[in-house]
Amino acid sequence: MQAPEVIASATHRLPAELRARIAFVVETARRLHQYGTAAPRLESAIDKLAARLDLSAQVWSSPTALIVSFAEGRDARRGLADITQVMRLPPGELDLCRLTQVNEIADDVIAGRLDIAEGSHRLHGIRDGRSVRARAREVACYGVVSAALAALLHSAWVDLAAAGGIGIVVGLVADISGRSARLRSALEAICALLATLLATLISLYLTPLSLKSVVLASLIVLLPGMSLTTAARELSTEHLVSGAARFAGAITTLIKLAFGTIVANELCKALQLVPPASTHAPIPGWAEWVALGCACYAFAVLFRAARRDFPLVMASAALGYVITYYGGHRFTPELGVFLAGLCMGALGNLYARKTNRPGALVREPGIILLVPGSVGYRSLSLIAERDVFLGIDTAVSLVAILACLVAGLLFGDLLVAPKRAL
Repeated sequence: MQAPEVIASATHRLPAELRARIAFVVETARRLHQYGTAAPRLESAIDKLAARLDLSAQVWSSPTALIVSFAEGRDARRGLADITQVMRLPPGELDLCRLTQVNEIADDVIAGRLDIAEGSHRLHGIRDGRSVRARAREVACYGVVSAALAALLHSAWVDLAAAGGIGIVVGLVADISGRSARLRSALEAICALLATLLATLISLYLTPLSLKSVVLASLIVLLPGMSLTTAARELSTEHLVSGAARFAGAITTLIKLAFGTIVANELCKALQLVPPASTHAPIPGWAEWVALGCACYAFAVLFRAARRDFPLVMASAALGYVITYYGGHRFTPELGVFLAGLCMGALGNLYARKTNRPGALVREPGIILLVPGSVGYRSLSLIAERDVFLGIDTAVSLVAILACLVAGLLFGDLLVAPKRAL
């Protein structure tokens, strides 16, 4: 993780006790950003934390930067800030385990169970590195999620096997890119290129596949569905700069994925690699529910939840999908997504109120299978293939799903007011 660039104005002129409080709030804000907290919740959390430490804070958050201005005292908003901290940060990634640790440390400092010096020491002591075993488990879970999505798309057994294998290759490339800045910028395009080529070669030389379903499933973890949803939530709550920047980043990711797929398809055409159509029967209905359980476990790993939170995270992901599934069959797919967003948003807030732990443990896994990243990928791919009208129609579906999901989350906040910002 790239170290943030911090610019402090006249920090040495402040009393040591005030510097300690400000440093604790700044480090908490940095950690929340690093572990994937959206702008509305991050700004609200830091504002409340600062107020309880007898500070007035003005917080501005974007996907790549944080600016926090401090003044001492609860009524200091009327005057000028004593100090402003500017942090240049890379985009955060959801890490439920470390997000929970930051939340617990902040609670202990506010409650007086820890002094600020010890709280700061514990924040700095949170390790960001992952062991080789943990990274290998995440790479394997790329394959599990890919195979599970192929099952939820009603594919055949051979499609599940191919998607799982290609998903592991994608996971390996993603893991390597985490340690290479040059590869990281082209990750999505390279993975889409590899996934499409591998799926075409398997379909041509081993067994026919449902090519589009396999490619989509193998790229599912890279699709920016959660980023699109977070961007829409930020825009709807008037965090316009953060929402617009995050939305632009998500669209850029989709473009890179679509570009990689198109290049691979053109290369296959030039080499006259035309795979046959699949003739395999889809998997039975019971296998889809087994795949859902496997996907929930894999998402708990990829969200880096603590072991004790695995049952909660898995149950939340499964519940969100089940509500969408039955709500979509009973009413319409869009209303099913709305109901799932409403339920998971309300349940996340209720869990936070009852346990004093982050509601993100329920809310984020609960919507992961609802986010419309695959719809955006299909829309851009169709437009790039010059099927403009179908691409636009798919884009309209993307907007409808996003609107329903975000509306559900907002109504969930109205149904159960969030006691905690996270």
